[in-house]
Amino acid sequence: MDLFHLKAEKGNHVKGIDRGKILMYGLSTCVWCKRTKKLLTELGVEFDYVYVDRLEGEEEEKAVEEVRRFNPSISFPTTIINGEKAIVGFKEKQIREALGF
Repeated sequence: MDLFHLKAEKGNHVKGIDRGKILMYGLSTCVWCKRTKKLLTELGVEFDYVYVDRLEGEEEEKAVEEVRRFNPSISFPTTIINGEKAIVGFKEKQIREALGF
């Protein structure tokens, strides 16, 4: 998904240490999504996030399809690392291990 055209309320890029391509799909009202975003920020890693509930039309369809590829139940947060590994939900230990912390 091309995040560069998204408005900040729909998603954003957070600068930090490069630990691979990290993309978190979440909902703007989800407590677990906020905790995952906060953890990634505190770890100081570079990542992108998308609030799927703030997307519309084709953007929303593409995001949901991407989440479905890694997480057939389409639940949030879904954090995708290097386009290969997905961590579903707020799982601090798994996130830390996947990112080498």
